[in-house]
Amino acid sequence: MQTAAPPFDPRLLRDAFGCFATGVTIVTGRDPDGGRVGLTANSFTSVSLDPPLLLFCPSNTASALPALRASRRFAINVLDLDGEAVAQRFAMRNLDRFAEHDWIDWDGLPVLAKAKAAFACSLHADHDGGDHRIFVGKVERFGLAPERESLLYLHGRYRRVHVGG
Repeated sequence: MQTAAPPFDPRLLRDAFGCFATGVTIVTGRDPDGGRVGLTANSFTSVSLDPPLLLFCPSNTASALPALRASRRFAINVLDLDGEAVAQRFAMRNLDRFAEHDWIDWDGLPVLAKAKAAFACSLHADHDGGDHRIFVGKVERFGLAPERESLLYLHGRYRRVHVGG
């Protein structure tokens, strides 16, 4: 293994972080005018069962960040194998991210109809995380489709899990 000391090469550090496989999520919410906002995030994890808490880390430059902070509510949509197109769409700027795919309403929050799992949350805590924020959400409602397979992200690419029998 090669090692590096500060100052770190940002590309190499990103590649090292990318060695850890993650799931892929779409974080959605509403702006102050009721418009839908969202972003793709692979920085998602469970935090606590009691109380039910999770976290995700949006970039400080995410266009949806001001609306998510103001509304203090958001939904996490865990993507299944068919979710790559929606993940790519929500990673883009200057287009209607919600124009494609089917969405349902959970108490005002847009939730992807074909999500592997979904969580409606209220903002529990908002912390500084360098060039990102650390949002801790309290789960108010959730849904699960156990028959769907999860979409993964590893080494800068979307991946599938091979589950052997």
